[in-house]
Amino acid sequence: MDFIIACVFLLIFIVFALIALAVFQIRMAGIKIKDFWGFIQANQMLDKLDKFARRYEVMTPQEQAIYLMEAEKIFEAYDKIPSIVWEDEYRKYQKVLETYKNIRLSRWKQKSEEK
Repeated sequence: MDFIIACVFLLIFIVFALIALAVFQIRMAGIKIKDFWGFIQANQMLDKLDKFARRYEVMTPQEQAIYLMEAEKIFEAYDKIPSIVWEDEYRKYQKVLETYKNIRLSRWKQKSEEK
């Protein structure tokens, strides 16, 4: 019984040591933990926006506005993280950025035509 308790405490200690090591490495890379957590959340949203980007031509104006707001949040989070960390997601990022630019341009054209 004492052996099992010792193993449980050892495993808990190892988990905390691994977490501390990860935090240390993130800080050594010059990234704040809050920024890294925001990057993780933005990375999940990037996947969703990448799927959305494929059909931006048929988005309603409300969907376009939501897309623009969410894309701006992603760009802000990615700007705080060195590009070497997210180079695997570069293709998705570029697709979302391209769609963002296209939506902004089409909305600008619509506004200028209305005037």
